[in-house]
Amino acid sequence: MNNNDVLVQVEHLKQYFPAGGYGKNKRFVKAVDDVSFAIKRGETLGLVGESGCGKTTTGRSLLRLYEPTGGKIIYDGKVIFDKDEKIAVDMLPYRKKMQIVFQDPYASLDPRMTVADIVGEPIDIHKLAASKQERYDKIIEMLRRVGLNSEHANRYPHEFSGGQRQRVGIARALAVNPEFIVCDEPISALDVSIQAQVINMFEDLQAELGLTYLFIAHDLSVVKHISNRIGVMYLGKMVELADSYELTTRPLHPYTQSLISAIPVADPIKARANKRIVLEGDVPSPLNPPSGCRFRTRCPYATERCAAEEPAFKEVSTGHYVACHHVNEQ
Repeated sequence: MNNNDVLVQVEHLKQYFPAGGYGKNKRFVKAVDDVSFAIKRGETLGLVGESGCGKTTTGRSLLRLYEPTGGKIIYDGKVIFDKDEKIAVDMLPYRKKMQIVFQDPYASLDPRMTVADIVGEPIDIHKLAASKQERYDKIIEMLRRVGLNSEHANRYPHEFSGGQRQRVGIARALAVNPEFIVCDEPISALDVSIQAQVINMFEDLQAELGLTYLFIAHDLSVVKHISNRIGVMYLGKMVELADSYELTTRPLHPYTQSLISAIPVADPIKARANKRIVLEGDVPSPLNPPSGCRFRTRCPYATERCAAEEPAFKEVSTGHYVACHHVNEQ
């Protein structure tokens, strides 16, 4: 990958949250543990995995909404965080370039603010409007971009449906004219009929404004549709990363194979022929993850080596990375 093409690069990102105990007995939830990836300009990197695997924490740590415990974050060739070198730049200038659309449109909008004030707030913070008229014009332009209009500007969040609220959240993110947006499960709280509209809107905005996305979701069929490449996370670790088509047609990690097998197929004949891979057991606690490979307690191919040795996240074919000891044996 040419470094000039890369907009966001994450190296060995760690995010540990304290979970009680003192001194030597202090315990941590290793929400994100040694995750590395890069996102090219103008592409969408999908991030999938079951609830609690660290997807959202990865997105928020990348934007430094949570200060990372370790690792390195490079944005557009500049190091904005490096734990080892003690680099942590002021994020205010970068907030204009890096934005987030939150998962829950009910919790992420202030109920006491009108839509105009919600969308206008980032414009005020970054001083992007010289006059009240320019501010108002920008707000209306943002609302129009996401399929709302000037009549919506003076209403409050409780007057909108879930899909409309999420559009307001997207308009707020777009207000500072960003280059990169973390989409944190932006459709999981929405009705299925609305999901397709919002996904199409994300794609239109990307084509129109040249945006780069980190698209976090647990619905692989949605991620497959919108992403250029897909990363799969399990219990704080990245287990596979590949081109979208490659990952969905030739998954190499047993966990990814299970996720792919669960995607519903519209054709009943094909659906019957599909072999569903059902995982045994429960997801282990991130407070006390298994030794070696974290997936081994639910993996049909697990051996003693998997318990003793953590698999390296390595490139097995061009652009296809996987962390599994038995990748060539399946």
